[in-house]
Amino acid sequence: IITRMRIKFFKKTVLFVVILLIFSSCAKIFYSPDAVNLANKQQTIAIIPPVVSIAASKKIEAEALIEQQKTESLNFQNEMYAWMLKRKMQGKIKQEILELNTTNARLKIAGYPENPLSPTQICEILKVDGILSSNFGLTKPISDGGAIAIYLFTGGYASTNTINVSLSIHDYSMQKLIWNYDHTISGSIGSTPAGIVDNIMRLASKKMPYLGNHTF
Repeated sequence: IITRMRIKFFKKTVLFVVILLIFSSCAKIFYSPDAVNLANKQQTIAIIPPVVSIAASKKIEAEALIEQQKTESLNFQNEMYAWMLKRKMQGKIKQEILELNTTNARLKIAGYPENPLSPTQICEILKVDGILSSNFGLTKPISDGGAIAIYLFTGGYASTNTINVSLSIHDYSMQKLIWNYDHTISGSIGSTPAGIVDNIMRLASKKMPYLGNHTF
Protein backbone atom coordinates (compact mmCIF):
# COMPACT_ATOMS: atom_id res chain seq x y z
CA ILE A 1 0.00 0.00 0.00
CA ILE A 2 1.36 3.40 -0.97
CA THR A 3 1.08 5.97 1.78
CA ARG A 4 -0.45 9.38 1.10
CA MET A 5 2.65 11.03 2.47
CA ARG A 6 4.88 9.30 -0.06
CA ILE A 7 2.55 10.18 -2.93
CA LYS A 8 2.43 13.82 -1.80
CA PHE A 9 6.20 14.01 -1.59
CA PHE A 10 6.54 12.39 -5.00
CA LYS A 11 4.16 14.92 -6.57
CA LYS A 12 6.26 17.75 -5.18
CA THR A 13 9.33 16.12 -6.65
CA VAL A 14 7.75 15.96 -10.10
CA LEU A 15 6.32 19.48 -9.76
CA PHE A 16 9.78 20.97 -9.29
CA VAL A 17 11.15 18.76 -12.08
CA VAL A 18 13.96 17.19 -10.18
CA ILE A 19 16.69 16.32 -12.59
CA LEU A 20 19.28 13.90 -11.36
CA LEU A 21 22.24 13.71 -13.67
CA ILE A 22 25.08 11.59 -12.36
CA PHE A 23 28.31 11.83 -14.29
CA SER A 24 29.46 8.26 -14.47
CA SER A 25 32.81 8.55 -16.21
CA CYS A 26 35.65 10.96 -16.79
CA ALA A 27 35.45 13.04 -19.94
CA LYS A 28 37.87 12.43 -22.79
CA ILE A 29 39.09 15.61 -24.44
CA PHE A 30 41.01 16.15 -27.66
CA TYR A 31 42.23 19.56 -28.74
CA SER A 32 44.62 20.62 -31.42
CA PRO A 33 47.54 22.86 -30.28
CA ASP A 34 46.15 25.66 -32.46
CA ALA A 35 42.53 25.17 -31.40
CA VAL A 36 42.15 28.52 -29.64
CA ASN A 37 43.91 30.50 -32.38
CA LEU A 38 41.80 28.91 -35.11
CA ALA A 39 38.58 29.32 -33.13
CA ASN A 40 39.35 33.00 -32.54
CA LYS A 41 39.71 33.53 -36.29
CA GLN A 42 36.29 32.07 -37.02
CA GLN A 43 33.64 34.72 -37.58
CA THR A 44 30.55 32.56 -38.11
CA ILE A 45 29.84 29.07 -36.81
CA ALA A 46 26.93 26.65 -37.12
CA ILE A 47 25.43 24.01 -34.88
CA ILE A 48 24.43 21.12 -37.09
CA PRO A 49 21.71 18.60 -36.15
CA PRO A 50 23.15 16.02 -33.74
CA VAL A 51 23.29 12.38 -34.71
CA VAL A 52 20.99 10.66 -32.21
CA SER A 53 20.82 6.91 -31.74
CA ILE A 54 18.35 5.26 -29.40
CA ALA A 55 18.71 1.65 -28.34
CA ALA A 56 16.21 -0.59 -30.07
CA SER A 57 13.27 -1.77 -27.99
CA LYS A 58 10.66 -4.48 -28.59
CA LYS A 59 8.04 -1.96 -27.49
CA ILE A 60 8.94 0.53 -30.23
CA GLU A 61 8.58 -0.20 -33.94
CA ALA A 62 11.52 0.58 -36.21
CA GLU A 63 9.76 3.44 -38.02
CA ALA A 64 8.65 5.02 -34.75
CA LEU A 65 12.18 4.74 -33.42
CA ILE A 66 13.57 6.57 -36.46
CA GLU A 67 11.04 9.37 -36.00
CA GLN A 68 11.89 9.60 -32.32
CA GLN A 69 15.57 9.93 -33.15
CA LYS A 70 14.81 12.77 -35.58
CA THR A 71 12.71 14.52 -32.96
CA GLU A 72 15.39 14.20 -30.31
CA SER A 73 18.01 15.46 -32.79
CA LEU A 74 16.06 18.70 -33.26
CA ASN A 75 15.45 18.96 -29.51
CA PHE A 76 19.15 18.68 -28.72
CA GLN A 77 20.10 21.06 -31.54
CA ASN A 78 17.64 23.67 -30.27
CA GLU A 79 18.94 23.38 -26.71
CA MET A 80 22.58 23.64 -27.82
CA TYR A 81 21.78 26.69 -29.94
CA ALA A 82 19.94 28.33 -27.03
CA TRP A 83 22.83 27.57 -24.68
CA MET A 84 25.45 29.01 -27.06
CA LEU A 85 23.29 32.03 -27.93
CA LYS A 86 22.89 32.87 -24.26
CA ARG A 87 26.69 32.87 -23.80
CA LYS A 88 27.04 35.10 -26.85
CA MET A 89 24.56 37.57 -25.35
CA GLN A 90 26.68 37.50 -22.18
CA GLY A 91 29.77 38.39 -24.24
CA LYS A 92 31.44 35.02 -23.63
CA ILE A 93 31.32 33.97 -27.29
CA LYS A 94 32.33 36.41 -30.02
CA GLN A 95 31.50 34.29 -33.07
CA GLU A 96 28.21 34.77 -34.89
CA ILE A 97 26.01 31.67 -34.67
CA LEU A 98 24.09 30.79 -37.81
CA GLU A 99 20.35 30.75 -37.18
CA LEU A 100 18.98 27.20 -36.99
CA ASN A 101 16.31 27.59 -39.68
CA THR A 102 18.99 28.71 -42.13
CA THR A 103 21.32 25.90 -41.07
CA ASN A 104 18.71 23.19 -41.45
CA ALA A 105 17.23 24.58 -44.67
CA ARG A 106 20.61 24.66 -46.41
CA LEU A 107 21.44 21.17 -45.21
CA LYS A 108 18.07 19.86 -46.37
CA ILE A 109 18.61 21.30 -49.86
CA ALA A 110 21.97 19.52 -49.93
CA GLY A 111 20.27 16.25 -49.02
CA TYR A 112 21.94 15.96 -45.61
CA PRO A 113 21.98 13.70 -43.62
CA GLU A 114 20.73 11.14 -46.14
CA ASN A 115 23.52 12.33 -48.41
CA PRO A 116 26.71 12.05 -46.28
CA LEU A 117 28.88 15.17 -46.27
CA SER A 118 32.31 15.87 -44.83
CA PRO A 119 32.75 18.67 -42.25
CA THR A 120 34.48 20.75 -44.93
CA GLN A 121 31.59 20.28 -47.35
CA ILE A 122 29.10 21.23 -44.63
CA CYS A 123 31.05 24.42 -43.89
CA GLU A 124 30.99 25.30 -47.60
CA ILE A 125 27.25 24.67 -47.88
CA LEU A 126 26.48 26.67 -44.74
CA LYS A 127 29.05 29.38 -45.61
CA VAL A 128 30.56 29.28 -42.13
CA ASP A 129 34.07 29.14 -40.69
CA GLY A 130 33.45 26.29 -38.29
CA ILE A 131 30.82 23.81 -37.16
CA LEU A 132 29.86 22.26 -33.85
CA SER A 133 28.68 18.71 -34.43
CA SER A 134 27.54 16.16 -31.87
CA ASN A 135 26.42 12.60 -31.24
CA PHE A 136 23.99 11.47 -28.55
CA GLY A 137 23.64 7.77 -27.84
CA LEU A 138 20.59 7.10 -25.65
CA THR A 139 19.57 3.98 -23.77
CA LYS A 140 16.72 3.42 -21.33
CA PRO A 141 17.51 0.55 -18.98
CA ILE A 142 14.39 1.47 -16.96
CA SER A 143 11.47 3.48 -18.32
CA ASP A 144 10.25 6.63 -16.60
CA GLY A 145 7.19 4.65 -15.51
CA GLY A 146 9.40 1.96 -14.03
CA ALA A 147 11.48 4.55 -12.21
CA ILE A 148 8.35 6.14 -10.76
CA ALA A 149 7.11 2.77 -9.56
CA ILE A 150 10.45 2.06 -7.89
CA TYR A 151 10.36 5.44 -6.18
CA LEU A 152 6.81 4.96 -4.90
CA PHE A 153 7.53 1.54 -3.46
CA THR A 154 11.09 2.02 -2.24
CA GLY A 155 11.64 5.77 -1.99
CA GLY A 156 14.71 5.48 -4.23
CA TYR A 157 15.43 6.71 -7.73
CA ALA A 158 16.51 4.56 -10.67
CA SER A 159 18.45 5.58 -13.75
CA THR A 160 16.14 5.96 -16.75
CA ASN A 161 18.70 6.98 -19.36
CA THR A 162 22.36 6.51 -20.10
CA ILE A 163 23.65 9.11 -22.56
CA ASN A 164 26.93 8.89 -24.44
CA VAL A 165 27.75 12.38 -25.71
CA SER A 166 30.38 13.46 -28.20
CA LEU A 167 30.91 17.11 -29.21
CA SER A 168 33.27 18.15 -32.01
CA ILE A 169 34.46 21.41 -33.55
CA HIS A 170 35.81 21.45 -37.09
CA ASP A 171 37.67 24.40 -38.60
CA TYR A 172 37.08 25.24 -42.26
CA SER A 173 40.29 27.17 -42.95
CA MET A 174 42.53 24.26 -41.95
CA GLN A 175 39.90 21.62 -42.79
CA LYS A 176 40.43 19.64 -39.62
CA LEU A 177 39.05 18.66 -36.24
CA ILE A 178 40.33 21.07 -33.59
CA TRP A 179 38.38 19.91 -30.52
CA ASN A 180 36.43 16.89 -29.29
CA TYR A 181 34.71 16.15 -25.99
CA ASP A 182 33.37 12.70 -25.04
CA HIS A 183 31.42 11.98 -21.88
CA THR A 184 28.82 9.58 -20.48
CA ILE A 185 26.06 10.64 -18.10
CA SER A 186 23.03 9.02 -16.50
CA GLY A 187 19.63 10.64 -16.04
CA SER A 188 16.74 9.88 -13.73
CA ILE A 189 13.15 11.10 -13.39
CA GLY A 190 12.69 14.51 -15.00
CA SER A 191 15.66 14.27 -17.37
CA THR A 192 15.08 16.47 -20.43
CA PRO A 193 17.13 17.53 -23.47
CA ALA A 194 17.47 20.97 -21.85
CA GLY A 195 18.83 19.50 -18.62
CA ILE A 196 21.16 17.12 -20.41
CA VAL A 197 22.54 19.83 -22.71
CA ASP A 198 22.95 22.33 -19.89
CA ASN A 199 24.95 19.89 -17.81
CA ILE A 200 27.14 18.57 -20.62
CA MET A 201 27.77 22.04 -22.07
CA ARG A 202 28.69 23.52 -18.70
CA LEU A 203 31.36 20.87 -18.29
CA ALA A 204 32.51 20.87 -21.90
CA SER A 205 32.70 24.68 -22.05
CA LYS A 206 35.53 24.67 -19.52
CA LYS A 207 37.73 23.41 -22.34
CA MET A 208 35.82 24.68 -25.37
CA PRO A 209 37.98 27.02 -27.49
CA TYR A 210 35.04 29.37 -28.17
CA LEU A 211 34.69 30.33 -24.52
CA GLY A 212 37.47 32.29 -22.87
CA ASN A 213 41.23 31.99 -23.18
CA HIS A 214 42.29 28.46 -22.39
CA THR A 215 45.74 27.13 -21.78
CA PHE A 216 45.86 23.61 -23.18
